[in-house]
Amino acid sequence: MFGIFKNMFSKKDTTQMEKLIKEGAFLVDVRTPAEFAEGHVKGSTNIPLDQVASQLEKFKGKEQIIVFCRSGNRSGEAKMILEQNGFKNVTNGGTWQDVNEAISK
Repeated sequence: MFGIFKNMFSKKDTTQMEKLIKEGAFLVDVRTPAEFAEGHVKGSTNIPLDQVASQLEKFKGKEQIIVFCRSGNRSGEAKMILEQNGFKNVTNGGTWQDVNEAISK
């Protein structure tokens, strides 16, 4: 039970994500185009969750991929879709704000 509260209220450790970003990870925002237009991570690509499976070509050849969204749920789904299609280098970055913060460090 304590672990649940710890995860809810503790600061997310973004060390690994920061490292991947510095190494040039492919940053993919899986929110809708309207959400993306309201604010997004500089340098990120918008591929909405409902288009991930049909746009697998855009992920090929990328050394590391970080997917993210508004809450971390859609990016979790995107990670699963990519892994089911053979991608082993996918990180769920959680929220776009988490990724944005990791870039700023």
